[in-house]
Amino acid sequence: MTEKEDYAVVLDYLPYGYPQRPGFSIAQAIGVKSFSLLELVPRKGVVLSAKEKVYIGPEKRDKIYYISGRLHREKLTESAKMQLQEFIEGVVSEREKEFVDFFNNAQAINTRLHQLELLPGFGKKHTKEIMEARKEKSFESFEEIKSRVKSVPDPRKAIEKRFMEELTERQRFNLFVR
Repeated sequence: MTEKEDYAVVLDYLPYGYPQRPGFSIAQAIGVKSFSLLELVPRKGVVLSAKEKVYIGPEKRDKIYYISGRLHREKLTESAKMQLQEFIEGVVSEREKEFVDFFNNAQAINTRLHQLELLPGFGKKHTKEIMEARKEKSFESFEEIKSRVKSVPDPRKAIEKRFMEELTERQRFNLFVR
């Protein structure tokens, strides 16, 4: 069972709805906890702006009338994708420790594939180097990963890119998005 979201960040606000079926206004948003893409219907007379954090929990909502449902990745507007990129960069910066711990704790998915290999630019060679380095001592920051394992691509950028891929493209395995 997935945890219910209490807050979402608005990625795009369409005051007249989708061009294909105009009508009531809609907001494309992302849940702050589980990173699920959501379609929100604002209350009458409410104007939302991109990056705005809105309450969508079970108590009385001041700006959101109801959650229309999950937002299908194909429906993301171009401006929503740009906001999503910024949102991801912010989350990765704010929660750097969690993502560095991913490098410290990543496991094999099966006999042929390791979680680290799912990161863009990381292959078997990088995975082996990271696993060797983390045996000596756990990583404490993205900078430390870069300094101790010279050949790896920028770990922050790799995490951000994978995160974006999981939200916008169908993946066989997800690392960060439920």
